[in-house]
Amino acid sequence: MCNLYSLSKGQAAIIEMTRAMVDTTGNMPPLPGIYPDYSAPIVRNTPEGRELSYARWGMPSPAFALKGRNSDPGITNVRNLKSPHWRRWLDAASRCVVPFTSFAEPETLPGDKKQNAWFALSEERPLAVFAGIWTRWTSVRKVKEGETENDIFAFLTTDANREVGAIHPKAMPVILTTAEEIEQWLTAPTPEALSLQRPLPDGSLMIVARGTRSDE
Repeated sequence: MCNLYSLSKGQAAIIEMTRAMVDTTGNMPPLPGIYPDYSAPIVRNTPEGRELSYARWGMPSPAFALKGRNSDPGITNVRNLKSPHWRRWLDAASRCVVPFTSFAEPETLPGDKKQNAWFALSEERPLAVFAGIWTRWTSVRKVKEGETENDIFAFLTTDANREVGAIHPKAMPVILTTAEEIEQWLTAPTPEALSLQRPLPDGSLMIVARGTRSDE
Protein backbone atom coordinates (compact mmCIF):
# COMPACT_ATOMS: atom_id res chain seq x y z
CA MET A 1 0.00 0.00 0.00
CA CYS A 2 1.23 3.48 -0.84
CA ASN A 3 1.34 5.44 2.41
CA LEU A 4 3.92 8.04 1.43
CA TYR A 5 4.29 10.33 -1.58
CA SER A 6 5.91 13.59 -2.63
CA LEU A 7 4.86 16.70 -4.53
CA SER A 8 7.63 18.98 -5.77
CA LYS A 9 5.65 20.95 -8.39
CA GLY A 10 3.81 24.16 -7.58
CA GLN A 11 0.31 25.48 -8.06
CA ALA A 12 0.83 26.77 -11.60
CA ALA A 13 1.78 23.31 -12.90
CA ILE A 14 -1.13 21.64 -11.08
CA ILE A 15 -3.63 24.20 -12.34
CA GLU A 16 -2.38 23.86 -15.91
CA MET A 17 -2.55 20.06 -15.85
CA THR A 18 -5.95 19.72 -14.13
CA ARG A 19 -7.66 22.86 -15.52
CA ALA A 20 -8.55 24.02 -12.03
CA MET A 21 -10.27 27.42 -11.99
CA VAL A 22 -10.30 28.12 -8.23
CA ASP A 23 -7.28 27.92 -5.91
CA THR A 24 -7.84 27.98 -2.14
CA THR A 25 -4.43 26.63 -1.12
CA GLY A 26 -2.67 29.96 -0.55
CA ASN A 27 1.14 29.84 -0.74
CA MET A 28 1.80 26.12 -1.29
CA PRO A 29 5.26 24.97 -0.16
CA PRO A 30 7.09 21.94 -1.62
CA LEU A 31 5.82 18.75 0.02
CA PRO A 32 8.68 16.22 -0.10
CA GLY A 33 7.04 13.73 2.27
CA ILE A 34 3.24 13.41 2.54
CA TYR A 35 2.12 10.85 5.14
CA PRO A 36 -1.34 9.56 6.18
CA ASP A 37 -3.52 12.23 7.83
CA TYR A 38 -1.34 15.03 6.44
CA SER A 39 -3.09 17.89 4.69
CA ALA A 40 -2.32 17.74 0.97
CA PRO A 41 -3.58 19.28 -2.29
CA ILE A 42 -6.43 17.72 -4.23
CA VAL A 43 -8.39 18.92 -7.26
CA ARG A 44 -12.17 18.43 -7.23
CA ASN A 45 -15.31 19.74 -8.87
CA THR A 46 -17.39 22.23 -6.86
CA PRO A 47 -20.40 24.42 -7.68
CA GLU A 48 -17.96 27.34 -8.02
CA GLY A 49 -15.78 25.46 -10.51
CA ARG A 50 -12.90 23.01 -10.48
CA GLU A 51 -10.95 23.70 -7.31
CA LEU A 52 -7.41 23.15 -6.05
CA SER A 53 -7.69 22.83 -2.28
CA TYR A 54 -6.30 21.02 0.76
CA ALA A 55 -7.75 17.89 2.37
CA ARG A 56 -6.55 15.39 4.97
CA TRP A 57 -5.34 12.03 3.68
CA GLY A 58 -7.58 9.20 4.87
CA MET A 59 -11.22 8.39 4.06
CA PRO A 60 -13.61 7.04 6.75
CA SER A 61 -12.91 3.46 7.82
CA PRO A 62 -15.65 0.82 7.49
CA ALA A 63 -17.66 0.24 10.66
CA PHE A 64 -16.16 -3.22 11.29
CA ALA A 65 -12.67 -1.70 11.41
CA LEU A 66 -13.67 0.73 14.15
CA LYS A 67 -14.94 -1.78 16.71
CA GLY A 68 -13.21 -1.15 20.02
CA ARG A 69 -11.52 2.02 18.79
CA ASN A 70 -12.14 5.60 19.87
CA SER A 71 -10.63 7.29 16.82
CA ASP A 72 -10.43 6.80 13.05
CA PRO A 73 -7.23 7.97 11.33
CA GLY A 74 -8.76 6.95 8.00
CA ILE A 75 -8.13 4.65 5.03
CA THR A 76 -5.49 5.91 2.61
CA ASN A 77 -5.89 3.44 -0.30
CA VAL A 78 -9.15 2.12 -1.78
CA ARG A 79 -9.29 -1.07 -3.89
CA ASN A 80 -12.67 -2.86 -3.61
CA LEU A 81 -15.06 -0.46 -5.33
CA LYS A 82 -17.91 -2.98 -5.16
CA SER A 83 -18.04 -2.52 -1.38
CA PRO A 84 -21.14 -0.58 -0.25
CA HIS A 85 -18.85 1.45 2.00
CA TRP A 86 -17.05 2.95 -1.02
CA ARG A 87 -19.86 2.98 -3.60
CA ARG A 88 -21.42 6.09 -2.03
CA TRP A 89 -18.35 8.14 -3.08
CA LEU A 90 -17.93 7.02 -6.69
CA ASP A 91 -20.07 9.64 -8.46
CA ALA A 92 -18.43 12.64 -10.10
CA ALA A 93 -19.19 14.96 -7.17
CA SER A 94 -17.04 12.81 -4.88
CA ARG A 95 -14.13 12.14 -7.24
CA CYS A 96 -10.87 14.07 -7.10
CA VAL A 97 -7.33 13.84 -8.36
CA VAL A 98 -4.30 13.97 -6.09
CA PRO A 99 -1.17 15.62 -7.55
CA PHE A 100 2.18 13.92 -6.95
CA THR A 101 5.68 13.70 -8.40
CA SER A 102 6.88 10.48 -6.73
CA PHE A 103 5.55 7.82 -4.38
CA ALA A 104 7.15 5.29 -2.08
CA GLU A 105 6.61 1.58 -1.54
CA PRO A 106 8.33 -0.45 1.21
CA GLU A 107 11.17 -2.59 -0.11
CA THR A 108 12.18 -5.66 1.90
CA LEU A 109 15.92 -6.06 2.39
CA PRO A 110 17.97 -9.02 3.68
CA GLY A 111 17.28 -9.64 7.34
CA ASP A 112 13.67 -8.55 6.84
CA LYS A 113 14.67 -4.89 7.06
CA LYS A 114 12.67 -2.39 5.01
CA GLN A 115 13.45 0.81 3.16
CA ASN A 116 11.45 3.13 0.93
CA ALA A 117 11.72 2.72 -2.82
CA TRP A 118 10.58 5.93 -4.55
CA PHE A 119 8.89 5.64 -7.96
CA ALA A 120 8.37 8.39 -10.54
CA LEU A 121 7.64 8.65 -14.25
CA SER A 122 11.26 9.69 -14.87
CA GLU A 123 14.30 11.08 -13.08
CA GLU A 124 12.88 14.57 -13.65
CA ARG A 125 9.82 13.63 -11.54
CA PRO A 126 7.14 15.10 -13.83
CA LEU A 127 3.74 15.90 -12.39
CA ALA A 128 1.02 13.24 -12.46
CA VAL A 129 -2.08 12.56 -10.36
CA PHE A 130 -3.66 9.70 -8.46
CA ALA A 131 -7.35 8.96 -9.11
CA GLY A 132 -9.02 9.72 -5.78
CA ILE A 133 -12.26 10.20 -3.90
CA TRP A 134 -13.10 12.78 -1.23
CA THR A 135 -15.82 13.75 1.21
CA ARG A 136 -16.52 16.10 4.11
CA TRP A 137 -16.69 14.07 7.30
CA THR A 138 -17.13 14.61 11.04
CA SER A 139 -15.20 12.18 13.24
CA VAL A 140 -12.47 11.79 15.83
CA ARG A 141 -9.28 11.38 13.80
CA LYS A 142 -7.01 11.90 16.80
CA VAL A 143 -8.18 11.58 20.39
CA LYS A 144 -6.32 14.73 21.42
CA GLU A 145 -8.20 16.72 18.77
CA GLY A 146 -11.65 15.46 19.66
CA GLU A 147 -14.40 15.50 17.07
CA THR A 148 -13.60 17.60 14.00
CA GLU A 149 -15.08 18.16 10.56
CA ASN A 150 -12.62 17.77 7.68
CA ASP A 151 -12.41 17.45 3.94
CA ILE A 152 -10.69 14.09 3.51
CA PHE A 153 -9.47 11.97 0.59
CA ALA A 154 -7.96 8.67 -0.47
CA PHE A 155 -6.82 7.31 -3.81
CA LEU A 156 -7.52 4.12 -5.69
CA THR A 157 -5.16 1.19 -6.05
CA THR A 158 -5.01 -1.60 -8.61
CA ASP A 159 -2.76 -4.48 -9.68
CA ALA A 160 0.94 -3.65 -9.69
CA ASN A 161 2.79 -3.22 -12.97
CA ARG A 162 6.23 -4.76 -13.54
CA GLU A 163 8.29 -2.06 -11.84
CA VAL A 164 6.16 -1.68 -8.71
CA GLY A 165 5.45 -5.41 -8.58
CA ALA A 166 9.15 -6.18 -8.22
CA ILE A 167 9.06 -4.28 -4.90
CA HIS A 168 5.41 -4.51 -3.83
CA PRO A 169 3.52 -7.24 -5.72
CA LYS A 170 0.08 -6.65 -4.21
CA ALA A 171 -0.92 -3.24 -5.56
CA MET A 172 0.01 0.16 -6.93
CA PRO A 173 -1.84 3.50 -7.04
CA VAL A 174 -4.11 4.33 -9.97
CA ILE A 175 -2.11 6.97 -11.85
CA LEU A 176 -3.42 9.38 -14.48
CA THR A 177 -0.88 11.09 -16.73
CA THR A 178 -2.90 13.01 -19.35
CA ALA A 179 -5.46 15.81 -19.35
CA GLU A 180 -7.89 13.45 -21.09
CA GLU A 181 -7.64 10.85 -18.32
CA ILE A 182 -8.09 13.53 -15.66
CA GLU A 183 -11.19 14.83 -17.43
CA GLN A 184 -12.60 11.31 -17.70
CA TRP A 185 -12.05 10.61 -14.01
CA LEU A 186 -13.56 13.91 -12.85
CA THR A 187 -16.56 14.11 -15.17
CA ALA A 188 -17.47 10.81 -16.87
CA PRO A 189 -20.36 8.54 -15.82
CA THR A 190 -19.23 6.19 -13.07
CA PRO A 191 -18.72 3.01 -15.17
CA GLU A 192 -16.57 4.93 -17.66
CA ALA A 193 -14.58 6.61 -14.90
CA LEU A 194 -13.95 3.32 -13.11
CA SER A 195 -12.43 1.82 -16.26
CA LEU A 196 -9.35 3.88 -15.31
CA GLN A 197 -8.71 1.61 -12.32
CA ARG A 198 -5.82 -0.19 -14.01
CA PRO A 199 -2.03 -0.25 -13.68
CA LEU A 200 0.26 1.90 -15.76
CA PRO A 201 1.85 -0.05 -18.62
CA ASP A 202 5.08 -1.85 -17.81
CA GLY A 203 8.04 0.43 -18.35
CA SER A 204 6.18 3.60 -17.32
CA LEU A 205 7.83 4.02 -13.91
CA MET A 206 11.34 3.93 -12.51
CA ILE A 207 12.94 3.96 -9.07
CA VAL A 208 14.42 7.43 -8.51
CA ALA A 209 15.53 7.15 -4.84
CA ARG A 210 15.89 4.58 -2.08
CA GLY A 211 16.07 4.61 1.69
CA THR A 212 14.83 8.15 2.38
CA ARG A 213 11.77 9.33 4.33
CA SER A 214 11.09 12.04 1.77
CA ASP A 215 11.91 12.72 -1.87
CA GLU A 216 13.43 16.18 -2.22
